[in-house]
Amino acid sequence: MRSSFSNRATSQLLVAGILALPLALSAQTASPSQESDWRQANDAVGALKRGHADVLKWEQAHPGASATAPVSTTGVAIPNAEAAVRMAWTVHRELARPLSKLGSKNVQLIAEGRLTELDPSLQRRVEDAGEVLEVAAAGRKAWIEAVAAQQVLKHQRDMLEAAQAAHELGQRMVTVGNWSKLQLSPVQLAASSARMNLRRAQQVASQAQSHLVKTMGQTGLQAAFSLPDQLTAIPAKPMAEADLQKRADAIRNQLPVAESLRNRALSKGAMNAYMAAHALALDSQGDVLKSREFITEETVLHYNGMLKSVWDLLDEVRNQSQATVDAIGAQRDFWIAEADLQWVLQGGEPDSFVSLGGAGEVASAAAH
Repeated sequence: MRSSFSNRATSQLLVAGILALPLALSAQTASPSQESDWRQANDAVGALKRGHADVLKWEQAHPGASATAPVSTTGVAIPNAEAAVRMAWTVHRELARPLSKLGSKNVQLIAEGRLTELDPSLQRRVEDAGEVLEVAAAGRKAWIEAVAAQQVLKHQRDMLEAAQAAHELGQRMVTVGNWSKLQLSPVQLAASSARMNLRRAQQVASQAQSHLVKTMGQTGLQAAFSLPDQLTAIPAKPMAEADLQKRADAIRNQLPVAESLRNRALSKGAMNAYMAAHALALDSQGDVLKSREFITEETVLHYNGMLKSVWDLLDEVRNQSQATVDAIGAQRDFWIAEADLQWVLQGGEPDSFVSLGGAGEVASAAAH
């Protein structure tokens, strides 16, 4: 899996190369001079023989070329989930006492999200330990959602760039009489859809940042946090189901009867969500995304050799970008499911479990 699921270089190739094409865009119906212009433009794009490496160099030489370049986020940095958990704790001064009683080792395990390594009797022995765990889970999940939303937003911008390039190309073809307005309509709709998806992604990212700010107790003090570019990669294998079941049995032995029964239902739901989320994330980041990346790279090579049309290339850029967005959503869902499961296996009671529908929003009702 490639770092940050980036296909931005391919999008910039399209913006830099395709939009440089002259008005005569159809070699089949063009005049000799227009055909020469077409071939010159096509040769310019094809000259990027090292693909992404050359495009990245072009980006560095033209930092202002993209009209939709993401604006850098300023603010206090939360570099990882552990930092988010510790910051969330500081908001709740009443947790200072249970945190001190838990001891540095247990506090470190909780901050790192390694709740399955805690003593099952911890909550029974340390008063208000449950509140410590609840705040930790809330901080961790808010951070995960904000990072993923920011990551998706970047790729929605990439999709808009490709759609705008296609629309500009289509408009020029209509201008010179090589296309009808009917032929332009699907391309226009694709650009409109990309703009709508970007606006949705902007709203989701804004809401996620607002929720994170609120969770960290910084409302009115901090507009947004500076976050990493991407979430941590998912593990190659999920936690063993037998170990999870053993852990679930151990925690239920520490709970009152009514809570034990409720925890049994919650544990089953959390484990199912965790296993399903891991399988989906593995598939979306494995076979699906790798296949899309391969198809895109081959399409670029075929385009450079004039064996594929510009429309094939634009379509494939959009397809890969969508696969990337889906992979980010699946990765986010896994980490939220993992946080919920670990909390449940320490006696926690999430209000809901993550939805695996692919839309990226939160959640179906938890078992009751």
